Amino acid sequence: MIRWNIPRSKYHNQKTVIDGIKFDSKKEANRYCELKILERCKNITCLKLQPEYVLQEQFKHNGKNIRQIKYIADFEYYNLTGQVVVEDVKASKTFTTEVYKLKKKLFFKKNPDILFKEIY
Repeated sequence: MIRWNIPRSKYHNQKTVIDGIKFDSKKEANRYCELKILERCKNITCLKLQPEYVLQEQFKHNGKNIRQIKYIADFEYYNLTGQVVVEDVKASKTFTTEVYKLKKKLFFKKNPDILFKEIY
């Protein structure tokens, strides 16, 4: 029997390409397709992929540069009421990392008016 050394992803997700865009998982690619349909039906507007939010600015400490902390969501769009919605697609609640949980809390503190959704 031949064994191929094909690297598996940490969370066993499968990269998927749709519209020439490479997604980290099939679940994220499927959500993109759903959001594109909602955008065509005018239920949402201004769909963005991989929007970045600065959670803490860069600064100096004891002469050393400390890099900024960023959160990169999966999707951002406006709903029918004009509110900004940010979505993050997750395989399940059990696969959320401690870094993700911390960044989510910082995101809530810095962006209280943005509606945040986790898609499982």
